This record gives sequence, C-alpha cells and structure tokens, in this order.
Amino acid sequence: MSTDKNALNQEELTTTDSMAGHVLEKEEVDDLLQGANSDGKGLRALVQTSTVSLERLPMLEVIFDRLMILLSTSLRAFTSDNVDLKVEEIKSSRFKDYLDNVKLPAMFNVILLKEWDTMALLVVDNAMIYTVVDVLLGGRREEVHDVQGRSYTTIERALNEEFIRVILKDLSQAFEPVEKVEFTFARAETNPRFAMIDRPNNAGVIVRVNLKMDDREGKFEFFFPHSSIEPVREKLLQTYIGEKFGNDKIWENHLAREVWGTTIEAEALLDQVTVKLSDVLKWKKGSSLPLETFEGANIVVKCGERSLFSGKIGNVRKRVAVQIEENFLTKEKQS
Repeated sequence: MSTDKNALNQEELTTTDSMAGHVLEKEEVDDLLQGANSDGKGLRALVQTSTVSLERLPMLEVIFDRLMILLSTSLRAFTSDNVDLKVEEIKSSRFKDYLDNVKLPAMFNVILLKEWDTMALLVVDNAMIYTVVDVLLGGRREEVHDVQGRSYTTIERALNEEFIRVILKDLSQAFEPVEKVEFTFARAETNPRFAMIDRPNNAGVIVRVNLKMDDREGKFEFFFPHSSIEPVREKLLQTYIGEKFGNDKIWENHLAREVWGTTIEAEALLDQVTVKLSDVLKWKKGSSLPLETFEGANIVVKCGERSLFSGKIGNVRKRVAVQIEENFLTKEKQS
C-alpha cells in the first residue's frame, strides 16, 4: 500500500514539473487574452466588464413603464396607426462601448435636460426612421430596407425631429411625479463622433425600446450618462413613488419617545479659576482651592460642552440649588 502511494505522489510531481516548464504558444496566448478581433470571451473582456458595476434604479423602470403608456396614446395620434411599445432592457454600459455597438446608419439625437444642466442621447435606428417616414407619408411597405451610402434627406430629418419631440414631451410627463424636468431636442447627428455628450470611459444607463406598427418594427434607445441623472439618483433608487430614505415616521416616533426618556447629567459651573502649573504641582491631599462664587451669583448649567441654562445660585433645604432664569435651547430654536 505504501509503495502504491509513493508511486502516485511521484506521478503527480512529474506532471506538475512538466506543467511548470510548459511555455504557451502564440495561439494559446491569443485564445487566453482574446485580442481586439475576438468575440469577447477572454481575460481582456473579463477585466473590461468587471470595472462597470452599477446600482439598479427601480424607479427608472417605473418611469419608463409610464412612458410606454403615454407614448401608446401620443404615437397613435401622431401616426394614425396602431402602436405597440415595449421596454426590452435597461442596463449599464460605458459610453464608448455603447456607441461602438450601435448599428449604423442611425440617427443620434442630442437631448438637453434644462433643469439639471446636462445632456442625454436618444438613438433611433434606421428601420424606425423609415417606418415613421412611410407611415406619415402614406406608404405601407411591410419591410424596411437599410439604405446604405447616403445621408438622410431634409424631409426624413424633419419627420425624425417631430417624432423625437413627441417622445420627449411624454418623457418629461413621465418624470414629473418623481422630479420635474424638461427634455428638449437639441440637434440630430448621423456620425457618432459628433454625438459625444460624455467621456468615452464614463458609464451610463441604456434603455432600449421596441416599437411595432402593423407588420413593421424598429427600435430607439436612450443613453443617460450617470452624471446626467445624478441630481435625482436617490429618488431613482426608490422602489415606489414617495418613498423617503431615512425618514421613516414609525422609527422617528419611537426614537423620539426613547430620547425623551433618556437620562443626562447636567453640571453647574460655579466658577473658573486660572492657576499656574507650578502651583498645581504643589497641591497635596487636603489642599483647598478658593472660589469667588457667592449666593445670588450668575452661573451656567452645561451638558458636556453645550450650555443649557443660566441662573442664580442659592440654597434650598440646605442644598445648593440653581434658579433658572434663561433657557439657551429655546433661544437657539427661536433664532
């Protein structure tokens, strides 16, 4: 039994030594790192994606669910056609990664958030643009083909702008129960380089919406840099409208009752005397320190370092007492 065990240990040692001496070939290194032309399954993709860890914003989901309801009515009136809207996903991404993944051609609409003095992006894909153009101009094609190699015409840009303004009007209304903010159309770009509203490595929230009209469909996407929604981040963390963080009334009332029943120690400052250090060193057991306090003198009652009351010192039932004449707490409250 001992011989078999020694042979097994020798085999494991040999295997370990051979692995330690193995040098990776170029193809093995490329497979491990997954270079620039990879499908994003290697260590590089792991490092890049792990640096973006962002919190979930439940109230943002509620806002966009409300937007879908509002847009269903507004776009039905705008296009005179049945409209079906659905939020496909809400996720986080770096701005550069998002722009790199947008399928061109597309329309990049820059949005201004006046009250927060920031910007956001509304991207409409090619299929959505031509669907809106066909519906508004009376066309009824069942399939929309991407038109490559040419820019959008003036009419297509104008109709896209009208479409965006309808969306932004309802978006402002959807945000109103949480925070009053006006989303306004600034400009439209077809080149993503001209739609840079944030630093490439900064993170943001992507909201992807799918729209169907009859047998046709398209997508439009919002990109909110985290700096743009920072003014209302705490409200977007709520799980329902009206939730207050740190303002639980039940807990506040309980805490108030406990505070009123708390025992504190108050000290009456009878006098302050300045003594030299050399004199202090001469003090012995039985030494006395004369005070200048006399009956009727004004003194201060303190709790720790905070002054509570001032009054006159006296004698009640052979005990030293203080008659309160001024309440500093009431004075601070009035000021």
